[in-house]
Amino acid sequence: MGGKSLNNVADDLILDASNAWLEGVRHLPSPNCDERPAASEPELVVIHSISLPEGTFGTPHVEALFRNCLDVDAHPSFPEIATLRVSAHVLIRRDGELIQLVPFTKRAWHAGVSCHDGRDCCNDFSIGIELEGCDWQPFEDRQYRRLASLVRLLMAAWPAIGNHRLVGHSDIAPGRKTDPGPHFDWQKLRGLL
Repeated sequence: MGGKSLNNVADDLILDASNAWLEGVRHLPSPNCDERPAASEPELVVIHSISLPEGTFGTPHVEALFRNCLDVDAHPSFPEIATLRVSAHVLIRRDGELIQLVPFTKRAWHAGVSCHDGRDCCNDFSIGIELEGCDWQPFEDRQYRRLASLVRLLMAAWPAIGNHRLVGHSDIAPGRKTDPGPHFDWQKLRGLL
């Protein structure tokens, strides 16, 4: 990544190279991360979708899940997921707000059992981006614009991430995961890049 900050002027995203946090966005650090293996850098972007409760947007529950403080009494489905230890590097809300949970140089726990191009353990070499959404609804234009801006910045910081290194969770965990789902418009994202 180098020693200086990177800036994506089009969206005012700035990546602080000294700590791999974005400047000017909300930070909600997740404990669900650790060091990447030695000499491992991001080479892949994995796009996910999440909503809690499923199909409900604008709640604080996704952030709470990623920070191990989900209120099990807030919804009947929460007791079964509250003990999961998961995270992502960032969450992009329906309104385009970007929230960073894990520095990009650390390993977020987002992919689980996974494989890409014959390599297992995608968390080791990927960046996980959660979009607030679900399998049965289209995503918002604001989310695509924010996602594209972030991906451009990540590609500049880690050149191994190219257009062919953008995948869905379903691509690296087929049969186990379906996100970001059939309504995610890959052509639209690629057109914005």
